[in-house]
Amino acid sequence: MDVLIVGAGPTGLTLGIDLVRRGVDALVVERAEGLFPGSRGKGLQPRTLEVFDDLGVADAIRAAGRPYPNRLTWKDGERVGEQAMFERIEADEGTPYTEPWMVAQWRTQEILYARLLELGGAVDFGREVTDLEQDAEGVTVRFADGGAVRSAYVVAADGGRSVVRRAVGVGMAGETVDPAPFLVADVRLTGLDRDSWHVFPKDDGTAVGLCPLAGTDDFQLQARLAEGTEPDLTLDGIRELVAACTHLDAGDVTELRWSSGFRPRAALADRFRAGRVLLAGDAAHLHSPAGGQGLNTSVQDAYNLGWKLGAVLHGGAPQALLDSYEEERRANAAAMLDLSTGVHRGEVRRGRATVQLGLDYRESSLTVERRQNPTGIRAGDRAPDGTVSGIRLFDAFRGPHWTLLGAPTPLTGVRALPAAPQSYGPGTFLIRPDGYVGWAGDSSDGVEAYLAGVGV
Repeated sequence: MDVLIVGAGPTGLTLGIDLVRRGVDALVVERAEGLFPGSRGKGLQPRTLEVFDDLGVADAIRAAGRPYPNRLTWKDGERVGEQAMFERIEADEGTPYTEPWMVAQWRTQEILYARLLELGGAVDFGREVTDLEQDAEGVTVRFADGGAVRSAYVVAADGGRSVVRRAVGVGMAGETVDPAPFLVADVRLTGLDRDSWHVFPKDDGTAVGLCPLAGTDDFQLQARLAEGTEPDLTLDGIRELVAACTHLDAGDVTELRWSSGFRPRAALADRFRAGRVLLAGDAAHLHSPAGGQGLNTSVQDAYNLGWKLGAVLHGGAPQALLDSYEEERRANAAAMLDLSTGVHRGEVRRGRATVQLGLDYRESSLTVERRQNPTGIRAGDRAPDGTVSGIRLFDAFRGPHWTLLGAPTPLTGVRALPAAPQSYGPGTFLIRPDGYVGWAGDSSDGVEAYLAGVGV
């Protein structure tokens, strides 16, 4: 087997889809008996929607969700204020998705899982990893049922308490973002409209939020509890919490569908690669849920890693290409941790900073800028949408290939368009499979040598 992916959350499923469409022999294994049942990561940022467009699930994701409602604040049973959750960003040709899209995490995972199966991939549920050993040729992973799997590479997408990360001895340093315990739950209730995200703050710093989950009859309950208390995750406990913090009665909470307690923490793994084992998602970085950065950063990890594993396994690229995964994604994750912590503490507003459209790899060793005085888009930047000769760029980018803008002669494994949109500025641009400009020059001279270095 080429790649064993441990964990069937958004990270593992996204990576599985990307690898399978590249012809990589990949298997996802999951300790649980089924997909995650809760709403936890419900916010999909615009950059993630672009990734899902490429992976063929954007239409299903859009159909399953909705934009975020306004936040409505209550005090003593009265409405005291309403505001938009996010700074508004205008859409343009280069940026078709500008607002976060709300989809319950369980629904996002259902859509990704269905796409993986459609492409011929698979998830083995009920397979708990207990240990692994690696050598120069591959990794042997052992399971609680006594079985074992041998693969060329293993990707740890098994969450913040990652067994795989611990098995390879990678540490994770972090800090407490908030000393108070938090509770999140999916509930059904009566007495509130579904047009607003209802927030009930108290003078002592505790608070309850009730957000209607798009495409469901549920509300997601989020609560900041008093320091020193323990979350009561039972139906009775949540009824008591809602009655104490809102104008609703305990009986208005009619059903508890899922619940979890946590303490917000920001943490970053010391390394994202240990030989043939790579870390992605929560196994590599842990975020406060504020600002919706955790799940989205995790999807970006998978999207960055997928094409690199494919190039090494089937494109003739050197194994050293995988070092660029840690180089690019660890720095990005560190920045996103600072951002999500800032949002949690009220220092950063949700908006341009949180949609992840401005992230770049300009400092990466894979980024080559050959123009003397570049204007507009630079090597390392996200490649915007646009139109060339009647072809939409995101349609041209869709798939596992590279795309060359500004050179009519196609190269093996590369789709070529005769020009770049005016918004890019002058030059020739080579777009990586993950939608970033890998190389830019005044002409296409040097493109073939660059591609040879990355296994194309």
